[in-house]
Amino acid sequence: MSTPASDSPCILVCVLDRRSGYCLGCGRTGEEIARWTLMSGEERRAVLHRLPPRLAAMERPPAGELPQRRVVRQRSEV
Repeated sequence: MSTPASDSPCILVCVLDRRSGYCLGCGRTGEEIARWTLMSGEERRAVLHRLPPRLAAMERPPAGELPQRRVVRQRSEV
């Protein structure tokens, strides 16, 4: 069973977390995002399988926090 390239996990919150390297919206790496449409169905399913634990482990911004405000907040925490 294949996974169509259009079945992207993207939720249009496209900001890579500086600490983890994962997208705050979908949990993919920049490389996974860039290669998504070139991946085979098996590769996409493997990525999709890895996303829930990544998202669960990531510090995510409070609901409604804009990406720019998150960067400011992270810098002030350091």
